[in-house]
Amino acid sequence: MGFDSLWHWIVLLVIVLLVFGTKKIRNLGPDLGSAIRDFKKSLSGEDEAKQKAEEEAKRKEGEQLRADPPASAGHAETQSQRDSSETK
Repeated sequence: MGFDSLWHWIVLLVIVLLVFGTKKIRNLGPDLGSAIRDFKKSLSGEDEAKQKAEEEAKRKEGEQLRADPPASAGHAETQSQRDSSETK
């Protein structure tokens, strides 16, 4: 009573499809791949997480500097405009 017959494999496949359904079997590959990727990331340690956190902090700091220019830079431009308009 081994599984060397083709009919045994077909019956087993039908039972698996009935129990799990095609949707769960279709999602098995991507789920397994993401699980392996997450496992590899956890093995790489906290160094990678720290590096990403530092990069995120630098990016946010850069965005903040672009959004809020220093007051002295704006003041210097208006002062030079005032000087040039006074000389005319």
